Amino acid sequence: MSNPIEQLEWRYAVKKFDSEKLLSDEKMNILKKAFNLTATSYGLQPITLVVIQNKELQKKLVSHSFDQLQVSQASHILVICIQNDVNGDYIASYFDKVKKVRGTSDDILNPFRESMIENFSNKEIQEIKDWSKNQAYLAMGNLLTICAIEEIDSCPMEGFEPDAYDQLLDLNSKGLTSVLVMPVGYRADDDVFSTFKKVRKDMDESIIEIQ
Repeated sequence: MSNPIEQLEWRYAVKKFDSEKLLSDEKMNILKKAFNLTATSYGLQPITLVVIQNKELQKKLVSHSFDQLQVSQASHILVICIQNDVNGDYIASYFDKVKKVRGTSDDILNPFRESMIENFSNKEIQEIKDWSKNQAYLAMGNLLTICAIEEIDSCPMEGFEPDAYDQLLDLNSKGLTSVLVMPVGYRADDDVFSTFKKVRKDMDESIIEIQ
């Protein structure tokens, strides 16, 4: 088994992908499963992963990604989206799944179901969107770590135009809004950034231990 710290030292935000190297179905399945296993608040998973492997579409997305060419070069593009409406029906469907998977009785589930539905009904729309975005960042962090362990190169991106992505990918019709983008694939041999040393705080600057 590879050393996870060494793998995290190996990873970096790729600036140039080798467009001729594609990720295998096996590697992509690992990323999909890792996304689905990401921890989320309440276990509600208000996030969806859109996987793109279409060079023509990827080229179109470059102009909506501040001309970052990684979007067209990468093997696949991962777009992390949030649900537009986390309402009572959405929450009820989660508890239905809990009942189906775990066999938990309604007597136990109903108080939690009703409490959560009431809690979310009292939240402002923007508050729920901000909460959902936090879950998207959890997913991206998880994916970045899995990519490092599997030696899949990646580049996390906030720099893109969500409205344009939403339109090109027809996300509104799916009840989704894009919030993060992550090209994945394999680094190009001539990506000079691959040789740069990591710049990080010293451990005693970034970590406080209380005993």
